[in-house]
Amino acid sequence: MFPLSHMLKRFIQTGRLDVIDADGRRHVFEGTPGRTVVMRLSDRALYRKLVFNPDMSAGEAYTEGTLSFEEGSSLRDFLALFSDNRRGLGSYPLQKFVRKLSGPLRQRRLSNVVGKAQENVAHHYDLGNDFYRLFLDANMLYSCAYFRQESDSLETAQRNKLRLLASKLDLKPGQRVLDIGSGWGDLALYIAAMEEVEVLGVTLSTEQQKLSTERAAAAGLSNRVRFKLLDYRKVTGKFDRIVSVGMFEHVGLSHYDEFFGQINALMPDDGIALLHSIGHMSPPARTSSWLRKYIFPGAYSPSLSEVFSVVERHSLWVADVEVLRLHYAKTLAIWEERFQANRPTVVEMYGERFARMWEFYLLSCETMFRTGAQMVFHLQLCRERTAVPIVRDYTVDTQRRYAAREAEMLPAE
Repeated sequence: MFPLSHMLKRFIQTGRLDVIDADGRRHVFEGTPGRTVVMRLSDRALYRKLVFNPDMSAGEAYTEGTLSFEEGSSLRDFLALFSDNRRGLGSYPLQKFVRKLSGPLRQRRLSNVVGKAQENVAHHYDLGNDFYRLFLDANMLYSCAYFRQESDSLETAQRNKLRLLASKLDLKPGQRVLDIGSGWGDLALYIAAMEEVEVLGVTLSTEQQKLSTERAAAAGLSNRVRFKLLDYRKVTGKFDRIVSVGMFEHVGLSHYDEFFGQINALMPDDGIALLHSIGHMSPPARTSSWLRKYIFPGAYSPSLSEVFSVVERHSLWVADVEVLRLHYAKTLAIWEERFQANRPTVVEMYGERFARMWEFYLLSCETMFRTGAQMVFHLQLCRERTAVPIVRDYTVDTQRRYAAREAEMLPAE
């Protein structure tokens, strides 16, 4: 099983990994006491592929069924064992060389020019609304929830998130709000329900734009909330408030200047912009090659240093930063649980291979947020330092006011 056996001896420093090879032989790799995982490899080509590109090869092999787990072990168990031994893999000489080589290519891979960006979005978000209803909350929010209490349901935590975001916008009656990457419309509709403002949501997903428009009509808000199939770079006019949730990950590193330049151009001097994005707490690194190829083409989660340097070039004030550390891990765990509950339907819709691919996606992402470097950050930006109050108290007061209004206006769970 060489050269994989050579790497696994360095990799497994805690716990035990039993590998049953393509000929049925068992190989044991063991470190200090810890969890035990039994994995079967039914393709000899994996002995090399998992060494030279473990991220891509593991995802592909699990999707195809050539990498599987036995004797009570699961993909979740393996990913936990991987996390326990992350440093062992990172110190393996070949992996260090690959990371060094791939660094300069990071920016070149992340192209999201106009047109290509819509193609990338359609790859993921146009799978069909019925599919996403199988595991998202009732209002179809596909981003990190905010768990104020450990016992919060997904629906409650997503409502918490909307309330938090809206409070940070410091909304005033009569303002114009732009929602970049408006998803299925829930944030735009929430904002309009809480305040007498006009909201324009822009998305590159035809499925999302269609459902969002239908939801605005059903809520009686079509006169104040509109959704367009439009690239954010083609938006014109001025907006008092700009918000973007879960879209910045798709902008692409080479387009950051373009993104923040447009934010600056669309805001008046007293405007506020709020960015909710996945990022990571470590120095700049490459995105998972498997995730970029099969789930989110063109995606990249930045380190804060990559974001701040561009914000500074566009003379924007960073009025506030908040880092959500474990909230997305809990969100993903609930999504995966609901996905598994509806797995037979997923298989019926898209086949077993697709179901395994999405299992790998949801579980690997949960692991990255629970024990890896991934996190979510809120970045509040403005052109003038006086655009927002100088203390955070206003967000707490506003959240309380919105919670009371929700109880009056919005249906209970």
